[in-house]
Amino acid sequence: MLDYDALAALAAVIREGSFDRAARALHVTPSAVSQRVRLLEERMGCALVIRGQPCRPTDTGRRLCQHVDHVRLMEQELQQAMPALAAEGEARVTLAVAVNADSLATWLAPALATFAARAPVLMEVSVDDQDHTAQWLRSGTVVAAVTGTARPATGCNSLALGAMRYVAAASPAFMARHFAEGVGAASLALAPSLLFNTKDELQDRWVRRLCHRHVELPRHTLPSSQAFVTATLAGMGWGMLPLALALPHLQDGGLVELVPDTPLDVPLYWQQARAASHLLEGLTREVVAAARQALLPPGKD
Repeated sequence: MLDYDALAALAAVIREGSFDRAARALHVTPSAVSQRVRLLEERMGCALVIRGQPCRPTDTGRRLCQHVDHVRLMEQELQQAMPALAAEGEARVTLAVAVNADSLATWLAPALATFAARAPVLMEVSVDDQDHTAQWLRSGTVVAAVTGTARPATGCNSLALGAMRYVAAASPAFMARHFAEGVGAASLALAPSLLFNTKDELQDRWVRRLCHRHVELPRHTLPSSQAFVTATLAGMGWGMLPLALALPHLQDGGLVELVPDTPLDVPLYWQQARAASHLLEGLTREVVAAARQALLPPGKD
């Protein structure tokens, strides 16, 4: 029989990143949290936490945290069906999801906010590139994700959300300075570009489609969707901007496309754990409805 107080302590350590913060979240002492985790590790016969700043789970620890998440979802379902089982006050369950930054900065945040305002949840949102969020699902760190991968992770369902349109854009002054002779492999190899992080491949994909070969691009790294737009407007570099963020500036002349009518459309998918949960189903409905309003229809190139 699993010790759920110990499992709750383990999950809190991983969620909060330290034993001290986990103790504050659970309203117990740090020594109590440490003892619970240690006893659970002895029971499992292996380490469950990699101590550090922040603390991280081992593979076994991650699987146990995933189990805790699923149990909490089932408990929430049972309490809604049998209110007499609920503690005084409405208990909230943490829903951990992974999303790409551009979705969060455009269409997704309002959907999460609407859902969280009416459901007994606390949202725990992690940000990663859309081509990497599926790894969070496979590791059990999250129960749902916006991802660029259609193939569902093990134990998950996958729904096509639509495509996010990106445009390669720069300020008029930047265009005059770097692309006066046109946009091609030679000029792109010299003009600074903006990169969200080292996982960001959108610029490379757009350049490869335009030039039919790889071009080594000089890059600034700027991990913020809003700052990406601000830096592009200021002439720091050219970047692949979500059309939803770039459109007002394209319309008022603050930005121009490097090559007109060459958008890059990135398909997005919603993957969620198959845990039977009205909460997850409700979150999925909210996310899918928002995507249908904001993204290009699924399957459209």
